[in-house]
Amino acid sequence: MAPPTQLIERGFREKIVLVGVARGEQDLDDVEQSLDELAQLVDTAGADAVARVVQRRDAPDPTYYIGKGKAEELRAVSLEVDSDTVVFDDELTPAQQYNLEKLLGRTAIDRTAVILDIFAQNASSQEGKAQVELALLRYRLPRLRGRGVQLSQQAGGMSAGGARIGTRGPGETQLETDRRRIQRRITKLEHDMKDIARHRVTQRKAQRRSRIAHVAIVGYTNAGKSTLLNQLTDAGVLVEDRLFATLDATTRRLDLPGGEAVLVSDTVGFIKKLPHGLVEAFKSTLAVAADADLLVHLVDSSAADPEGQMRAVREVLTEIAADSVPELLVFNKTDRASKAGARLVDRHPGSVAVSARTGAGTDGLLHAIGDRLRTLTEVVELLIPYDRGDLVAAAHREGEVLSEAHTEGGVQIRARLDAAGKALLAHVAR
Repeated sequence: MAPPTQLIERGFREKIVLVGVARGEQDLDDVEQSLDELAQLVDTAGADAVARVVQRRDAPDPTYYIGKGKAEELRAVSLEVDSDTVVFDDELTPAQQYNLEKLLGRTAIDRTAVILDIFAQNASSQEGKAQVELALLRYRLPRLRGRGVQLSQQAGGMSAGGARIGTRGPGETQLETDRRRIQRRITKLEHDMKDIARHRVTQRKAQRRSRIAHVAIVGYTNAGKSTLLNQLTDAGVLVEDRLFATLDATTRRLDLPGGEAVLVSDTVGFIKKLPHGLVEAFKSTLAVAADADLLVHLVDSSAADPEGQMRAVREVLTEIAADSVPELLVFNKTDRASKAGARLVDRHPGSVAVSARTGAGTDGLLHAIGDRLRTLTEVVELLIPYDRGDLVAAAHREGEVLSEAHTEGGVQIRARLDAAGKALLAHVAR
């Protein structure tokens, strides 16, 4: 089958049939909800979901993922609605994809390919483009079937401004030649990512030396993370009501009500069934969450399944070793769902409800961030000799001085210090 024409590039939106599978006793409502999200992904990628096919199975069929009879039904539905592509909600093996395309006579891709396509469209920085290209090439390498792949130096065959959903890249080249070219490119990108990771480690060491606490905003895609960062810091980050609008972490300084300064970072949004390859490729970017002192976990209170989205986010946090970082739950979009937000706050003690768009509740959020960060420190009593003014300055620099009094023995200071500050001043602690 010849590669499909790049219809979306010409202003024509492809017609897509969505395919979902209910495993065993899985509720069909859960499958429909997941397909609703897949339809959003397809729309974000620039195509239209025009039909759905759902099957209940105990296990995927090794040949077609769905059964042969359901695959024939899918073919009939695709012909009826004149679809260009079918998209499966779960990842297909290369063999399943090949067999489906042969049977259906049209392109068959999976949720992973759609997410990769969206990332390719939204990547703007050099690092973001390289991360997307790496994930894309790792995904496409085992799926080469002699069709040929045209590589660019920026973002591979499905780069921003290049091929889109349902396409496979132009050109006819020898299969082994393509494989070698892709493998060489993957090796180079992996080397580049290691260099970027080392640079980020150096940056993080410098931040730790500055002793400024670091707060990372994490959450499901389109939960409002960029809007919140803009509301708190006037960061000027691009805000769009679409999935994965933000791929590059942005960090800004924020002064809390207690006078403490913190660094606040926006992060890449998470999603259910987030491709492992993307998590791997974006590890240097996602490390901002693992290295944070506090995670502000932003949740869309107006979402159909906020609890499910929270679980999906925490699964990714576990995958990037950020699950041990203290978390502050923040339920957003109360301007759309005030009652739902209130119920969620009641269900999760210690959480906060805000509207990042209007700014409602953000004062309470700032106080909550300050309170949480203070719980990560310890109140220490210090007695500093009068001739050690440098240690008095260090106490002010390293932590929050709660009280200071002059006594016969020296300057008596009560301060809130983290572990490093406490170690520095241990010899004058009482």
